[in-house]
Amino acid sequence: MTGFSASLPGLRADGTWDIPDRLNMARQCLSQPPDRLAIIDLTGAARRDVTFGDLAAMTDALARRLLRAVAPGDRVGVLLSQSPWTAAAHLAIWKIGAISVPLFKLFQRDALRTRITDADLSLVLTDAAGAAQLGDLATPLIVDRAGEDGAPVPFADTGPDDPAVLIYTSGTTGKPKGALHGHRVLTGHLPGVSISHDHLRAGDCLWTPADWAWIGGLFDVLMPGLALGIPVAAARMEKFTPEGCADIVRRGGVRNVFFPPTALRMLKAADMVLPGLRSVASGGEPLGAEMLDWGRRAFGLTINEFYGQTECNMVVSSCAADFPPRPGCIGKPVPGHEVAVIDDTGRPASGEGDIAIRRGSASMMLEYWRNPQATAEKFCDDWLVTGDRGIWGGDYLRFVGREDDVITSAGYRIGPAEIEDCLLTHPAVATAGVVGKPDPLRTEIVKAYVVLKPGAHATEADLQAYVKERLASHSYPREITFLDSLPMTVTGKVIRKELKRRAAAETEAQR
Repeated sequence: MTGFSASLPGLRADGTWDIPDRLNMARQCLSQPPDRLAIIDLTGAARRDVTFGDLAAMTDALARRLLRAVAPGDRVGVLLSQSPWTAAAHLAIWKIGAISVPLFKLFQRDALRTRITDADLSLVLTDAAGAAQLGDLATPLIVDRAGEDGAPVPFADTGPDDPAVLIYTSGTTGKPKGALHGHRVLTGHLPGVSISHDHLRAGDCLWTPADWAWIGGLFDVLMPGLALGIPVAAARMEKFTPEGCADIVRRGGVRNVFFPPTALRMLKAADMVLPGLRSVASGGEPLGAEMLDWGRRAFGLTINEFYGQTECNMVVSSCAADFPPRPGCIGKPVPGHEVAVIDDTGRPASGEGDIAIRRGSASMMLEYWRNPQATAEKFCDDWLVTGDRGIWGGDYLRFVGREDDVITSAGYRIGPAEIEDCLLTHPAVATAGVVGKPDPLRTEIVKAYVVLKPGAHATEADLQAYVKERLASHSYPREITFLDSLPMTVTGKVIRKELKRRAAAETEAQR
């Protein structure tokens, strides 16, 4: 457990997983005293405190209704945003031994149809607006319509590898795939979540602007908070704003926040200062040294970066309470997860290679849903290959970029994230996406697409000079195009695939 100073939830003293033979995530999340605060509901005009007793009653009310139509192993959709009913919906599904399928409220009809069809969903827990959104795609069950009173519903007798939740990848590189996870997935998240918040403790309160339909909202915040007895704030943000964020932190008494990088960039652009936080974690894309420096000024603390993906999450993390951050690195392997950088043969790479996680990680998926070929392709012997490139800096892991995002230019391999981070520190830049543009001489050149802040001004030459002064001379953007907006996933990541397609079309047009 090198580098981490405290005992960690979900692990034994020797760093091995502490997972019982019988495990049900609903029981795991409802194990706190009934009068303890579970969720701070900020979705309405007034704050409402939901205790574990309240949440258990809501869960049973839904479970009784589900038992009429759902059998163990059936998939049930959850089309809700942040609210106590979202937690109760997943817990009710797990309690009866069924499989929950998170669905984004921001999905349009085709995206919903793809997932509903692939998961073979006939029933979706939702609200009135979600029911209208579903149309004839699936049968809605409205969650806030109370069922009849009755005896508590027993917990299904499930084991750690029994399927519990089916989470679809974002689909930025082809058809979305469903990562099927067992009841052990929550335990697998607990060490990394605690570490990323400088070890969660009594008096903490968690929140994230990330939607709870994303693994980052559901298993990096909501469910770990419940399992560890840490209150979680629920708040709807139709659109993230720095002012709205500050209001939620104040009203909810929030102490610990998971901010996706996009949210941090918006806070930085607004010069927003958020005092009173004890920890800030960030994952999804790496932050640069200058963003970390800004975080110290804005929050009075060091942002802890963490790393994972839908298929195997929370496997690497920083922890300022235990060791200093290293600029350009995303942290150290979380105890319980064996992380390596491997070559094409599955052996340790001498330099840059594929980031991989050894089988045995508790947060590792069981398989891709009904896709054995994709499951087989995801593994190299005993290693789950993430598709990300990395390199070790001692026992720190440096993230280079997605395998298909790394730019090859004049013999150099260039990760786009570092260039994007540099551009984002320019006072005129709101956001940026960097890709490789096909080039007959250099194979690819670095191409940046930039959105400026309202009223700000910067030229291509200004930004090129800015990057040249801060990064290696071969990695500055040789071309910059200014746009009004960038293509984004629903989780706030730049869709580089679309930018690469645009860059390739530009090359064709120039011939």
